[in-house]
Amino acid sequence: MACVPRSVVCIARSTGAGGEEVGRLVADRLGFLYVDEEVISRAAALGGVAPETVAGEEQRKRMFAGLFEHLADAGTATMLTGAHVPADGPSSEAVRSFIRDAVHEVAARGKVVIVAHAASYAVGGDPAALRVLVTASRETRARRLAAAEGSSDADAAKEIKRDDAGRVDYLKRFYGVGEELPVHYDLVINTDTLSTGQAAELIVQAAAGPAAA
Repeated sequence: MACVPRSVVCIARSTGAGGEEVGRLVADRLGFLYVDEEVISRAAALGGVAPETVAGEEQRKRMFAGLFEHLADAGTATMLTGAHVPADGPSSEAVRSFIRDAVHEVAARGKVVIVAHAASYAVGGDPAALRVLVTASRETRARRLAAAEGSSDADAAKEIKRDDAGRVDYLKRFYGVGEELPVHYDLVINTDTLSTGQAAELIVQAAAGPAAA
């Protein structure tokens, strides 16, 4: 099958691998919109639920601890939490459906880089999407996390282990994936030795398709 330019880049990333920075670089170089936490607010709007409810279902980890404040600063929290929500709240499967729908809606707009949210699994085999995994060894990721957060190597290693377990749980709950494999992606990048800039350039080249003859 011939390679064609991609209008959507989905980037999955292991904690500490630099996926967020890589994603921003890719979006900047391609002139695409960068999307990450916006998926949460869109899913909340689609389901008429509070954003923290969506975040809690999507990934039960600290990365969403400040999300509600972020949305409040953006002026969207009041609107979203003011929506009517059933007294007993939506089911877990309903919230997961809102998130998947939000990813599909964002991807359908095109010219977008979606980071996290298992977007690669949501878009599946869409020929317009480039599915990328940005990862690195646990040792490298723990060292970077310790440096970024000013924590000990031991604490960083524990956090990496928790986040990796949360990732496994996420894929199983949302998509029934028992084991994440390289073949689930079009491109797998190891940032143990590659810089974020080098990683971004590889993704940009893959997304652009073959150079004109």
